[in-house]
Amino acid sequence: MTSDTTAPSTPDDALTRVRLDIAYDGTRFSGWSRQPGLRTVQGELEAALETVFRRATPAPTLTVAGRTDAGVHARGQVAHLDLTPEQRASLERPHRGKEKPGAPTGVSAIARRLNGIAGLDSDVYVKSAELAAPGFDARFSAVWRRYEYRVADAAAERDPLRRASTLWLPGELDLAAMQHAAESLLGLHDWATFCRPRAGATTIRTLQQFAWARGDDGVLTAYLEADAFCHSMVRALVGATVAVGEGRMPPRRLLELRDERTRGSDFKVMPAKGLALTEVGYPPDSELAARADQTRARRQAPAIVDPDQV
Repeated sequence: MTSDTTAPSTPDDALTRVRLDIAYDGTRFSGWSRQPGLRTVQGELEAALETVFRRATPAPTLTVAGRTDAGVHARGQVAHLDLTPEQRASLERPHRGKEKPGAPTGVSAIARRLNGIAGLDSDVYVKSAELAAPGFDARFSAVWRRYEYRVADAAAERDPLRRASTLWLPGELDLAAMQHAAESLLGLHDWATFCRPRAGATTIRTLQQFAWARGDDGVLTAYLEADAFCHSMVRALVGATVAVGEGRMPPRRLLELRDERTRGSDFKVMPAKGLALTEVGYPPDSELAARADQTRARRQAPAIVDPDQV
């Protein structure tokens, strides 16, 4: 895995920061982060940026709010990039006569051009590109991330059109038991039981929301929000509460497992396909820089590294 950022040769105060809002179907991606020989979301977008800025090199790189794993989807991913003065000026010029009259120019043109390169049938879509507020950092300014996980049990409608984003299970799940178990886990805790071990990485997080609901189609959806999630934490929490819903584990056992802080075999980590990053939250513009400094300092402290991959 490579870093999200590359040090620019242009002084920081001459760069223009742009926020991108992105959605993608993770089915055919090997996660977000660029990896040699694999198709990734970052790799696809940065390759397109190389085309957009082929006359103003080097192309900008992306810093992302949450590095999703292979197969994980996103409707509300956020990233940023930094443009040199030359790159920003290139966006003000007509795009070789290929764009319709009235097409956006300036930084907002980035979304149109990236989507044009990807094509109409692409599995990644840049929803918007806009000037970032002063102090904005897609990763370090974030105060929470929200995820959803979809499960179709025996009581749900099995929609083949949603099969790439929904886990199908053969039995019927006890929603009330799952909801009780989920609510009991909220708060600031050490989540080592539910995180894939990573050398030197902290597993302390604040789980702000964890709830289950059954939709009109019968599909069960888990809603989770935290300041950040450690590696595989969302899918592990979903797997643990599904085990409760199947009657294989009492709700109180989840509290015992959490406090044991040891990964065991009481539950399965759910497949990636049911998981989607739905939204990333940021503080008011006036607090963006302070939040980024605070988060960056905490994650650069001893025994704290790269916690944002689910």
